[in-house]
Amino acid sequence: MRKSAFLLPIGVLAFVGVLSSIFIVDEREKALVLQFGQIKQVVEEPGLNFKLPIIQEVVRYDGRILSLDTETIEVTPSDDRRLVVDAFTRYRIADVVQFRQAVGIGGTRVAEDRLSSVLNAQIREVLGADQVTSDTILSPQRRDLALRIRDQARTSAAGLGLEIVDVRLKQTNLPEQNLAATFARMRAEREREAADEIARGNEAAQRVRAAADRTVVETVSNAEREADITRGEADAERNRIYAEAYGNNPEFFAFYRSLAAMERSLNKDNSTLVFSPDSEFLGQMFGAIRADGLGQIEVQEFDIESLREMAPEATISPNLPEAERERLEQQLEEQAPTEDATN
Repeated sequence: MRKSAFLLPIGVLAFVGVLSSIFIVDEREKALVLQFGQIKQVVEEPGLNFKLPIIQEVVRYDGRILSLDTETIEVTPSDDRRLVVDAFTRYRIADVVQFRQAVGIGGTRVAEDRLSSVLNAQIREVLGADQVTSDTILSPQRRDLALRIRDQARTSAAGLGLEIVDVRLKQTNLPEQNLAATFARMRAEREREAADEIARGNEAAQRVRAAADRTVVETVSNAEREADITRGEADAERNRIYAEAYGNNPEFFAFYRSLAAMERSLNKDNSTLVFSPDSEFLGQMFGAIRADGLGQIEVQEFDIESLREMAPEATISPNLPEAERERLEQQLEEQAPTEDATN
């Protein structure tokens, strides 16, 4: 009984000791076995491993590729145009022993702080070098600049037991204090271009409007000139016809003109004229009647066809606008059947 009571605690302690001496390394990890802070074993292959219980401990590190975003920094390229740049890098722990010696118990947090400082220094050095301008940074050549930053940062990162896989420039912007001025300059340039376009459009509109006004004035002037010529020719022809008719019976046409003058002088609605018996107007009007009376007018003296033949034919000026010429031609076509029906 005493023996079993003594062996049971020993068995439990042995079982706990065996369990504490066994550790498993995952395929995504690397491990160090430390004894009183000293590195006793490096485990980089996944599987089951053993250590001394109690006096030895296992420190695990991530063996995968890790990501780090750097803080935003200002750089000044060779053209003295300040830029705000931030980058990101992909890295992994290449040498866990050197990594442990470099960062101690701080682990990945301390390593990333140091790696971020290294990257910022290399970014300032590469982007601030000669022949590197802001246009170069903003061009496709930024990939070559990122490779230069990676290659130069690898040397410093190797001292930390790290391997830099890749470095990329994530954003490249102007500082906040320069953005407002840049946007204002861009806005002013666009407004100037818009004003130039508006001015050129107004100039073209003025030319078109002036040409249209000139065409209108020329068309109206030509139409008025043709109208005055036609009107003058018509008046001359009318006077000729009147003169020939007047020569056949002067007394009748003198009387007719007097009646027409009186008709024009009277208002159609309400007009009254009072003449003195010795009025010159009445004397000229009725002088022929008081003396010999109106002579008889024979019908054969007025040949309607001869009067129509003497009238000039209606012609349309070719200088008139096309719409006006079509309207006049249509009007003449509509009048022609009416005159034929009358005849």
